[in-house]
Amino acid sequence: MPLTDQSIVVNAPITEVWKRFSNFHDLSWASNVISKNIKVGNKDGDCVGAKRILNGVFHETLVEYLPTEYYLKYSIDDGPSPVSKEEVSNYFGVVKLSQAGDNAGTKVEWSSSWDSNSEDAVEFCHGIYVALLNDLSQLYP
Repeated sequence: MPLTDQSIVVNAPITEVWKRFSNFHDLSWASNVISKNIKVGNKDGDCVGAKRILNGVFHETLVEYLPTEYYLKYSIDDGPSPVSKEEVSNYFGVVKLSQAGDNAGTKVEWSSSWDSNSEDAVEFCHGIYVALLNDLSQLYP
């Protein structure tokens, strides 16, 4: 099972950072990576089953949402190669926030895993998540 795992520590309280993730339909903080975010259906961004299409190609669904644990899990239902539904299955991304040590910082962990006979998506996905976390870090210099 291929996977990626990225993390950063940002200089902000966990409740402040969680605001960036608490609405599945809002990735406006990642404008260098996400140019278009379309809400699909009528579920709010904090409800399991919420759907979105990112950049016109990534079809995603919120499958688990635990705000008191600063945790969410989503699926990529389809996307461009190498994460299309023909190339991967059971694709799940997880965002988990935690207190970073003794300071007021927040550790942001973003991981993903999927089933595939190929490793092609590893570098592709890793690059996207690193870019997303870089955009996030720019908000908390």
